[in-house]
Amino acid sequence: MKVVQAKYNAGNWKYKGDRSDLNDPLVFVFADRYLLEDEAIIATIKREFPYNNLVFGSTAGEICNSNVEEGTVTITAIEFEKSNYKIKTENIKDYQQDSKLIGEKLITQLPKKGLKHVFVLSEGSFVNGSALIEGLESNLDNDVVITGGMCGDGSRFEKTLAGHQTPKEGEVVLIGFYGETIEVSYSSVGGWIPFGPERVITSSKDNVLFELDGKPALELYSKYLGEKASELPQASLLYPLHVKASGKKEPVVRTILGIDTKNQSMTLAGDVPQGSKVQLMMASADGLVEGAYQAAKLAMDARKNKPELAILVSCIGRKLVLDQRVEEEIEGVIEMIGNTAAVTGFYSYGELAPYYGEQSCELHNQTMTLTLLSE
Repeated sequence: MKVVQAKYNAGNWKYKGDRSDLNDPLVFVFADRYLLEDEAIIATIKREFPYNNLVFGSTAGEICNSNVEEGTVTITAIEFEKSNYKIKTENIKDYQQDSKLIGEKLITQLPKKGLKHVFVLSEGSFVNGSALIEGLESNLDNDVVITGGMCGDGSRFEKTLAGHQTPKEGEVVLIGFYGETIEVSYSSVGGWIPFGPERVITSSKDNVLFELDGKPALELYSKYLGEKASELPQASLLYPLHVKASGKKEPVVRTILGIDTKNQSMTLAGDVPQGSKVQLMMASADGLVEGAYQAAKLAMDARKNKPELAILVSCIGRKLVLDQRVEEEIEGVIEMIGNTAAVTGFYSYGELAPYYGEQSCELHNQTMTLTLLSE
């Protein structure tokens, strides 16, 4: 595996290590949404990296090695020497906003023979991550795992972009990794702590929460936030929901993506089934840094080879809590996985990975999620 990494900022390119030509690389382009909407910048990227497989994703912060950037373009180009990959993409606008259906369609486009892992980069504004995963897993062999993330838009929550060769609103990108020699490991850990009374979801539909304990969900949630309620939905990133659904082994964390003051409902990044038990959550910077370290420790567990590439997807809520200490969680990951792996990734509106020791993927919020690859 050969990796070339670069950063574009204020009209200048800066490379980490050597700048060299690659053979048919997979190129991750993570950047602020405003930059990806600038046609001149897209043209500049394509001149600098004139390849056929650029995968774009807008972010709430770019991760490049031990640094967390804002308002930049970060590039990680990967040439696989012993394995290969395939990219498929669809737009949810062509599927009547049906997240499960687009997942079902996409997964059938990836050849099954030799498929070892699937990485997902999805728009993050209105795709229901839980339903997307359900659709993807509907026609996937049991030994193939899905990881990935939902794109971000800073703390603006206006719209997100993803795409293959061209960033677009509504795109969902699948990358299938193939080959006998490729090794992929993964993990997802939060570090948040539930607090306050436990309430029951008495009315919801998919990822829209209407009532808690028979009361309007937004009204009850706003009472907890007090003065911060006027800052919704951004303020909810500091106080996500701890959701325990019946039939699930592990609870999930859900972040609020949008609110409807008319019907007092909240739209979350993934499903919140009726009957689930819910608590508010909070976190300390030390707890989140430790969570990132533990995620890396679990991802390294039982690996045969050292990782050559680490794709980190961390939640925007973690970034807001960590603030000036945000790079500490990246440093904690590198401390565990070693400094020989190229590190890339972004701050997201949702993270995709199974729980440790399991195969079935889950949508997470407020976690550090890692995908480690080597050949």
